[in-house]
Amino acid sequence: MEALYEEQPPPFEMGVVVSKRVFDQIGEGYDCVQVLVDQFQKIGLIVDRVAGLNDEFLKIAAPVEVLGKAAAELRLKKRTQIGVDLQFEWDEADAFIKQSDGSLFSWCERFRCYKHMIYGIVNKSDSAIILKSDCREIRWQPGKRLLWKLEKEAIVKEVFPIHDEIKRKRLLKCWALSWRDLTHQPLDEIYAYYGAKIAIYFAFIGMYTKWLLFPAAFGIFVQLVDFGSLQFLVLPFFFICIISWAVFFLQFWKRKNSTLLARWHICYSVGAAYKYMDTEWSSFHSSVGSIKFGADKTEKEKFQREEWFGHMLRFRNDAIIILSIICLQLPFELAYAHLYEIIGSDIIKFGLTAIYLFAIQYFTQIGGKVSVKLIKREKNESSEYRANSLIYKVFGLYFMQSYIGLLYHAILHRNFMTLRQVITQRLIISEVLENLMENSLPYIKYSYRKYRAVRNKRKREKGMAARKSYFNSRVEKEYFKPIYSASVGDELEDGLFDEFLELALQFGMIMMFACAFPPAFAFAALNNVTEIRADALKILAMYRRPVPRVAATIGAWLNIFQFLIVVSICTNCILLVCLYDREGNWNISPGLAAILIMEHVLLLIKFGFSKIVPEEPDWVKANRMKNATQAQNMCSKQLLRNISGRTLVTCTPNAD
Repeated sequence: MEALYEEQPPPFEMGVVVSKRVFDQIGEGYDCVQVLVDQFQKIGLIVDRVAGLNDEFLKIAAPVEVLGKAAAELRLKKRTQIGVDLQFEWDEADAFIKQSDGSLFSWCERFRCYKHMIYGIVNKSDSAIILKSDCREIRWQPGKRLLWKLEKEAIVKEVFPIHDEIKRKRLLKCWALSWRDLTHQPLDEIYAYYGAKIAIYFAFIGMYTKWLLFPAAFGIFVQLVDFGSLQFLVLPFFFICIISWAVFFLQFWKRKNSTLLARWHICYSVGAAYKYMDTEWSSFHSSVGSIKFGADKTEKEKFQREEWFGHMLRFRNDAIIILSIICLQLPFELAYAHLYEIIGSDIIKFGLTAIYLFAIQYFTQIGGKVSVKLIKREKNESSEYRANSLIYKVFGLYFMQSYIGLLYHAILHRNFMTLRQVITQRLIISEVLENLMENSLPYIKYSYRKYRAVRNKRKREKGMAARKSYFNSRVEKEYFKPIYSASVGDELEDGLFDEFLELALQFGMIMMFACAFPPAFAFAALNNVTEIRADALKILAMYRRPVPRVAATIGAWLNIFQFLIVVSICTNCILLVCLYDREGNWNISPGLAAILIMEHVLLLIKFGFSKIVPEEPDWVKANRMKNATQAQNMCSKQLLRNISGRTLVTCTPNAD
């Protein structure tokens, strides 16, 4: 395998944007960009300098040996041949499992190694080094990082991952532009190229779309067929089947998720305890060595105070968001729904909706910014906890925005015709418009940045012979593409936040109002079939290569889907009452009592079925237990020595 690595040149995977030199260097000193290139090459990186219209680009590649040494410095944990996660050592590289594409490191691991090497260059001399750029002098002080210094001086503009053209074109052909199987996706190739988080998203939407085919067909059948005297039993039966379907879908997704993690050799604790794996294992050993049985009570009290202070801080922030939603957004949503109900003119309704959409987008942006500021003040354990906190807070805003008006039409006015019109409008028109915006906005941003680059070049060359400007390098074109980031809180989440939010809102729409409009599942299935290919094309061709993020599951979104199932049980029971109690007397007749009993039975089914279907297959559980036993056997003696105060021996295995 090592011979194969040597035969194939490593692809360029990172790009560094530096300012193009305008004036020739005069006097003593080193050209800062050339120094940066020399330092990259000194640590073993392969650098290709590419001149652009206004900037210069450094494409960076790393041989596997260089990545291996960086991984050893970072103390990365990797899966070994015996199934135990151990700290990586380059001299023992053959003991570690290769990736599905034959590479030694995953994309997430390679990205971390690149960042470590690029930002790890420091001035090891005893004196400052004078660097020059366009007649400016920059002092690179001893012990200071070179890239951070150049970023501070605005010489290095950005560091970003770039696409591997061979793999990108292969994915375009077999995934984004392939319509042979509507839901099939090359998940292993997606994981190898983008990392676990994006691969898990596409695995989820693929499975969700495939499972939607049953309720879609069932919903159309219920809508079109007249069952005569049994018609009043059809909707309750459809409702029971849909709830059972949703519960089984999420349980089987958990099984598929665990299967994918086992196939990709990802530890379950990766997403939840990422920071501990790399930065806190040594502190764990030191704490084990220092804290003995009967340790100082003040130390324990300090930990307890910090723990409860963090809980109270998160509770306070959640309360602020909830009260803001109830006191500010709820009256606004109810006012819009009431005006829409009483206004007769379609033109006025259209104008009211336009004002509402503009105002609600502004309100959501404000709510998102407030949520981000509150989260930054929280003491969350890791970046994933911060991201989950953002997801819960922002979803609360969208939940009120998306569903309160529909419930108003259904419950207070019992206007099911308007309810079906709004659901159809949101599932068809809104989804189509959102897809158009998602795919057109990146291209508009890309075109505008190219236009600005050409305009700036012409301004600099004013007075010279006019000539047409061309973009000859692909890395420059990638630099002009927008970053794959979230619409709210982009420093905490990437673009998958908006994708999951769209799926969650769709799931809530079709589940919460299933009895009012059964064909909604068919519209959702058709939308998701196109959404899979549109999202694939978007991240392959319209955005930069996303920064890989560590994730083992879909995170907080799974809890949101579970929450929506419980809410849908309550809302559909209310809808059945409204449908069967035409007079609005709300009398506890035998039919209404049966609906109330059905609600409790469905809640029991929801929580009961969750225990019937195991969350992971037996072979995955057996593998995990075997790996855990091996890890325990390997580390028991070392941990006993640490507890008893003997010489510390580093042992860092992890098992599923």
